[in-house]
Amino acid sequence: MLMDPVRNLRALPRDGRDTLFLLLVIGWIVLPQVTNLPVWCVALAAAVLLWRARLAVLAKPLPGKWWIFGLLIIAVGATLFTHRTVLGRDAGVTMIVVLLALKTLELRARRDIFVVFFLGFFTMLTNFFFSQSLLTAAAMLIALLGLLTALVNAHMPVGKPPLREALRTAGWMTLLGAPVMAVMFVLFPRFAPLWGIPSDAMSGRSGLSANMQVGNLASLVLDESIAMRVKFEGVTPQQSDLYFRGPVLTTFDGREWRALQPRLGTRTFNSVTGPSRLQVAGEPVRYEVTMEPNNRPWLMVLDAAIKPPVVPGFETVMTSELLWLANRPITDLVRYRAESHVTFRHGSGARSAVLPEYVDLPVGFNPRTLMLAGELGRKPGVVEGGSEAFVRAALDHLRNGNYQYTLEPGVYGTHTADEFWFDRKEGFCEHIASAFAILMRAAGIPARIVTGYQGGERNTVDGFWVIRQSDAHAWTEVWLDGRGWVRVDPTSAVAPGRTGSFQRLQAPQGVLASAFSSVTPTLSANMRAAWEALNNSWNQWVLNYTQSKQLNMLKDLGFESPSWEDLSYVLIAIIVTVASAGALWTLWDRRQHDPWLRLLHKTRKRLQEHGVELPSAAPPRQIANVVTHRFGDAGAALADWLLRLETLRYSRNPNTDLAALQREFKRLAWPARTT
Repeated sequence: MLMDPVRNLRALPRDGRDTLFLLLVIGWIVLPQVTNLPVWCVALAAAVLLWRARLAVLAKPLPGKWWIFGLLIIAVGATLFTHRTVLGRDAGVTMIVVLLALKTLELRARRDIFVVFFLGFFTMLTNFFFSQSLLTAAAMLIALLGLLTALVNAHMPVGKPPLREALRTAGWMTLLGAPVMAVMFVLFPRFAPLWGIPSDAMSGRSGLSANMQVGNLASLVLDESIAMRVKFEGVTPQQSDLYFRGPVLTTFDGREWRALQPRLGTRTFNSVTGPSRLQVAGEPVRYEVTMEPNNRPWLMVLDAAIKPPVVPGFETVMTSELLWLANRPITDLVRYRAESHVTFRHGSGARSAVLPEYVDLPVGFNPRTLMLAGELGRKPGVVEGGSEAFVRAALDHLRNGNYQYTLEPGVYGTHTADEFWFDRKEGFCEHIASAFAILMRAAGIPARIVTGYQGGERNTVDGFWVIRQSDAHAWTEVWLDGRGWVRVDPTSAVAPGRTGSFQRLQAPQGVLASAFSSVTPTLSANMRAAWEALNNSWNQWVLNYTQSKQLNMLKDLGFESPSWEDLSYVLIAIIVTVASAGALWTLWDRRQHDPWLRLLHKTRKRLQEHGVELPSAAPPRQIANVVTHRFGDAGAALADWLLRLETLRYSRNPNTDLAALQREFKRLAWPARTT
């Protein structure tokens, strides 16, 4: 019974079989877009493709134009309702997928199928609007082979040629085109991205955001996607020092922490962020960051970087809170170099220079935390020790108070700090950092929350440090007399493994993943490291092949100050060289043809000039008969020469040789032209 569908498919006429194959390829092209398309678009495209497949299997007639027109009107209306426009990336991709699906209902003529092919190629490219990952590229390579196979198959003669022959031809076409694609990739001018990425929606997932709402999430899902990769030069800092600085959150309204408006310094550090505000010590840590697109202007650097990170194509500036910003959001993979000092001092001026926003608290929130601040401040040794003693007392309270670091703290109420300190005693880093900062402010100590990434893991395959969204972290900075802003990470007091030995919280895994990891943990880790190293190579050598790399390549070729004109000259020179080589090869190939066939071709061509039309495959004997019939005795010599030419080819003991026939050909008396 299982063989019946296979027999039925083999019994289909060629049109039905080819249509099903084309529909399968189209489905493969659209499949990666499912998460980027509206639900109605996915449902409509799937229904149309299945409908068209059913018509092909049952050999039913195609629907009329009014059906297609009606579906098109519905699709346009739904696109306008969903995207509020038919222009732009998202709306455009939605419409192109709908048009591709609907066009399959019009496969009545050869022209229609070519339109489907071209729409398929364009739809295939739209996948890269949303992702340029290695998996996407591999999937689209398969789609390219599928479309080329269908295109080659459409040009094959009548009958029912097997698809493997078309696939073989398509594969050879791809291989022959690969050198051309490589040259164009290396030399074609790089432009700025023509599209961006949508705003991130990190609610309920680990990662960075421009603000921090405390207690709204009952649980947090660890996002294992990669945020950036770091390659250190020389000595790698201790894992506990790997704090990559992001947005600094200062204002608090009782529920949400927000950043102040950036107060930008200058690149020479002679303004807000002058040397008196940031002082570093020790040798700098040099490293290179490959950062994934995040649609934000933040440049993640190791705390703290006094020199601007070198980001090709971007201008950078530091805020007064040591956050480095680019002049536009990071919408594409970028790679930049930076220097940082893990030992530094910042803001060591007088207390009067500290903004009041760093001690403000909303009225009417967290009364028990205010009382806790008073109790800790009255402990023995705290009054005499000042702010530093109070910070130590607060950390001791965290260590000894049975507080827990968890992904599922539940939803907090209005007084988030009170609930953490006295009721729940559990939370993830945002709860702990927020409660600690509120406690500091309640004691009159300036405090702020710093978000970013902490830690990471070293890939043993390629040596890069991988920082994931699950490494997103929040810590606090408090202002101490004589020292300025000092990093205090209260999470390390609750869970030392979070910032020390990196005993990370683990997100729940599926049954299959859990079973595989438990049975072969080493193999699972090695496979993951190898795959991420492969992805990193793709990012470094393909996605991050920028215009600066192109110009640096020209420098290696001897250009002193390369420009786009020089790049164009090199590309044109390669094209001319390859074209000339192809022309020379064609001439050489023609000379390598069978000289007997070439002599026969010359004879046929000369007779055509004398008004004798001959079939292209006519042998010498047939030509001799035509000459005798047309010219009589005047063509006797030519007919005799043609018979001897045939004898040379097919006789075992020819009475002449090719060189003699070639000399005689030049002396032949050709009959006069007839009409």
